[in-house]
Amino acid sequence: MENEKLKKKVALETLERYSGSKSSLFCSNLIITNFPKYVEYFADSRKISVFEGSMFKVAHCKDEDITILDFKIGSPAAALVIDICSFLPIKASIFLGMCGGLRRKYEIGQYLVPVASIRGEGTSDYYFPPEVPSLANFMMQRAVSELLEEENELYHVGITYTTNMRFWEFKEEFVNKLKLSKAQGIEMECATLFSSSYKNKFPLGALLLISDLPLDSETIKTKESSDNLYQRYMKDHVEKGVKILKLARVLLNKQKDID
Repeated sequence: MENEKLKKKVALETLERYSGSKSSLFCSNLIITNFPKYVEYFADSRKISVFEGSMFKVAHCKDEDITILDFKIGSPAAALVIDICSFLPIKASIFLGMCGGLRRKYEIGQYLVPVASIRGEGTSDYYFPPEVPSLANFMMQRAVSELLEEENELYHVGITYTTNMRFWEFKEEFVNKLKLSKAQGIEMECATLFSSSYKNKFPLGALLLISDLPLDSETIKTKESSDNLYQRYMKDHVEKGVKILKLARVLLNKQKDID
């Protein structure tokens, strides 16, 4: 018991240092993302302040009971943000990220709803043995799918391959392995996020924006295409995240009533 109290104290103090915000300001609904521009858009559109510490950038909207947090990039950062935020009274959370689409029929700007991720990044091994699958929270992904259906949004459902490797597009051995996996998307965080959130009993879902089609060398993401993505899709992605959280709370409360 004393060890858990100390762990919580250290975690919350770490959160405050890394975010530049008091832990008491965090709302019960949480958006986590890799993109500081998402935090800035959220704050500007709601006329609220942005806090920034040594690692994270955050904004808290009390009117909607939603906090958005940019945790940067990669599986170690993904593990850290869940381990820390699991000590907050979070009721629902959603990861808004991007992925490379691995099917010819996919188009940049479409959404992928990941139900699971292949654990190719290594960090998830600290949470579970290799044979344990990395699965998204069912109720959160149900909220994601229901919202997309309500808005008549074209989207894809599948698994992602999570890797820590950058510039994998130029490594033939890895590309061949990736094709054999039959994954629908590739990214750098989902397997860690899903494993750590399951371990910590943290209700996390994900909605990924297809940012490029990396198996086609002509559509690999560049600085110019990245800027275009933000201009065209950022607002919709963030606002969908907000709506998903609100719908998820309804679904989770119904499930509690049944239980």
